[in-house]
Amino acid sequence: MPPLLRRYLPDPQQLREHKSLRFLGARLHDPWLWHFNRRSTVRGLAVGAFYAFVPFPWQMLLAAITALWLRFNLPVAVAMVWITNPLTIPPIAFCNYRFGAWLLGQSPVDWNFEPSLGWLLERAGDIGLPLLAGSMATAVIAGVATFLIAHLVWRRHIIRRFRRRRAFAGAS
Repeated sequence: MPPLLRRYLPDPQQLREHKSLRFLGARLHDPWLWHFNRRSTVRGLAVGAFYAFVPFPWQMLLAAITALWLRFNLPVAVAMVWITNPLTIPPIAFCNYRFGAWLLGQSPVDWNFEPSLGWLLERAGDIGLPLLAGSMATAVIAGVATFLIAHLVWRRHIIRRFRRRRAFAGAS
C-alpha cells in the first residue's frame, strides 16, 4: 500500500478496539477490505460511485455495508461517495431531475431552488419521481462506467509495467 494512503487509513488495532464497531467482529478485519489490489479496489470504486448518486441519506453507511458484505475495498468505497458533497449536490440533483423527467417522458417543471425543508416538502410531489428515476439511473451508469474505466486504467498500468520490466530485462 502506498505510504500516503497508509497515513490516512485508520489503525487496524484501533478499529478492533473501537466499542461501536465490535458488533462487526472479525468481518471488519477481512484483508480484502483494506488491500489495494485490482479486484477489491475497482469494485470499491464502483460501489462508491453508485451510492454517490443514490438520493438517500447515509450514503457512506450504505457503501460501507455493501463493501463489507461483498468484500470490496472499504476505504475506497466510502471515499468515492464524496463525489456528491454540499457543493456538488445542487447541480447533480438538478441534472438527475432533468434526466429522470426525460426518462419518464415528462416535461420538467421550472423550479427555483430554496434551501429549506419547507420548499422540499412542497415540491416533493412535482420533482420526487423524476429525481428518483434520474438519480437511480445515474447511479447505475456511474457505477458501471467507474468499474469499466477503473478496470481498464488499472489493466493498462499493469501491462505498461510488465512491458517496461521485460524491455529492461532484455536490455541487460
